[in-house]
Amino acid sequence: MSNEALGPPPTTGPLDNPLRTGLRLGRTPEPCTMVIFGASGDLTSRKLVPALYNLARERRLPAGFSVLGFARRAWDDNAFREVLHAAVTANSRSGPAEPDLWASFAEGIFYHRASFDEPAGYTTLGARLAAIDSERDTGGNRVFYLATPPEAYAEIVAQLGAHGLNRSSNGGWTRIIIEKPFGHDLESARALNRQVLAVFDEQQVYRIDHYLGKETVQNLLVFRFANGIFEPVWNRRYVDHVQLTVAESIGVEDRGGYYDRAGALRDMIQNHLTQLLTLTAMEPPVAYDPDAVRDEKVKVLRAIRPISPAEALTATVRGQYGPGSISGHPVGGYRAERAVASTSQTETYVALRLFIENWRWAGVPFYLRSGKALPRRVSEIAVQFRSAPTMLFADTPVNAIEPNVLAIKIQPDEGISLTFGSKVPGQAQIRPVSMDFRYGTSFGVASPEAYERLLLDCMLGDGTLFTRRDEVEASWALLTPILQGWAAAEPLPFPNYEAGTWGPAAADAFMARDGRAWRRL
Repeated sequence: MSNEALGPPPTTGPLDNPLRTGLRLGRTPEPCTMVIFGASGDLTSRKLVPALYNLARERRLPAGFSVLGFARRAWDDNAFREVLHAAVTANSRSGPAEPDLWASFAEGIFYHRASFDEPAGYTTLGARLAAIDSERDTGGNRVFYLATPPEAYAEIVAQLGAHGLNRSSNGGWTRIIIEKPFGHDLESARALNRQVLAVFDEQQVYRIDHYLGKETVQNLLVFRFANGIFEPVWNRRYVDHVQLTVAESIGVEDRGGYYDRAGALRDMIQNHLTQLLTLTAMEPPVAYDPDAVRDEKVKVLRAIRPISPAEALTATVRGQYGPGSISGHPVGGYRAERAVASTSQTETYVALRLFIENWRWAGVPFYLRSGKALPRRVSEIAVQFRSAPTMLFADTPVNAIEPNVLAIKIQPDEGISLTFGSKVPGQAQIRPVSMDFRYGTSFGVASPEAYERLLLDCMLGDGTLFTRRDEVEASWALLTPILQGWAAAEPLPFPNYEAGTWGPAAADAFMARDGRAWRRL
C-alpha cells in the first residue's frame, strides 16, 4: 500500500486519546506484516480484516502494511482477497469497500496454506515472510494473531519457537496476539502462560479482550482521573454499591459446542466483567504507561475477598434459559441448541457479589451479572451513591428520595448518565431526572470498533489495553474456586428462566437479601 494511496495521517481523529501523549498521539506504526492464524474463520471475516480496512481508510496504517492468512483451506492469494473483500463489504462499519482504497489495501493481502501442526508449513511461512519483507519493505516487523480455537494455541506457539519465528531475522520486532479464552481455570492458564513465555518474552505477548477497546471503557480512565469532581466521591464514604451488567439478547447461536464447555462465568465474567471491575475500582496509576496501569488493575484483583468452594452457592446465582420470546419472536431453550447436551448444567446466566478489601472500597459490594437470551443487549457500569439524609423532608410529602446513580453506558448507546432528584414543578414531589452525555451526539463521529483500537495499539507496541500474565492468573485464582464449588454441588433445576426475561428469580432474591435491587435497564 503506498503512502500516496493512503495520504498523510490526520493530526487528530476518533482514535486519538488525550491521555496517550507518549505512545500513540499522532503516530503511525512502523511497516509490518500481520500473520492471522485461522484466516478462514469467522473472527477474521467479521472483525479483524474489517478493522484493518477501516484503519487504512482513516490513514492509520503504514506504507507496506501486509496481511498473511494462515489456514488449511485450498485458497491462493486471489481467492483470499475475494473472500476478504466480501467480508469487508458485509461487516465494515464504514459500509461497502471503496474500490480504489480496496485495490490499494488488497495489494498487501497474501495467503499461506498449511495446518497448525505441520512443521513444513512454518518453514515455508518463514520464507514467505522474508519475501514480503523484501517486496513490501516491512523491515522484519511481524504480528502473529491467533484467531484459532484455544486448543491450537500451544501448538502454534511451539512451532513458531521451533522455527525461529519468535524473533525476526531482519532485525525487526515480533509480537503475538492471543484471543480469549486464555485457559479454562487457574491451572490451565498457568500452563498456557508457561508455554507461551518459553517462546516469547512477556513484552511480546498481547492477550486481547475486545471489551477494553470499546470507547466508553477506555474513557473510564479519562472520566475518573481527568475530572476533579468525581474522584473525591469515588470511595466507600459516598458509594453504596456498584452494579456491572453485560446482557445479551441472543442465545448461543452456532457456538453451542464451545459454550457448553465454558458457560457464562468463563465466557464473560473472567474477562469482560473482571476488566470493567478493575478499571472502575483501581487507584490512579503513577504514570499513563502499560505497566503502571496494569499494576493497579492487578492490585484490585488481589484485594478481592476470596470466595471458597463452600461459599460459591451463597455468593453467586446461576441460571439457564428455557423457551420464551424476545422482541415478539419465539426462542427455543438452551438445551435445544445445536451441540448442547440435553441435560446440560452449563450456566447461561450468572450473578455474583464481590468485596474489594482495601482502604477505598472496604464494605462496598460490587455486583456482577451477565446472561444470554435476556430482553435487551446492554452493557453498563452503574455506581449508586449513598442516599442523602432525609431529615429535611421527613415530615413533608416529599420524603421519598431516590439515590443518585452514575451510569456509564458501554453498549449499545455509548455515553454517561447522572441521575439526581428534582422537585416536580407545581407539586410537592421529588422525581429523579438525568443528565445524559452521548458520544455520537457530542462528537459527531462514529466510535471506532474495538478491534481497530487494539490492533493499532499492538502495532505501536502499546500494551495498556491488553492483559498481563499476572492479571490473567489473578482473575482465574478468584473464579476457579467458584467453579469447583459448582461442580461439587447438586444439579440445579435448569432451565430456571424464560428467554426474554431478566434471569432467574433467585437473582432478584439474591439482591433483596442485601436490601438492594438490580437496575431496570
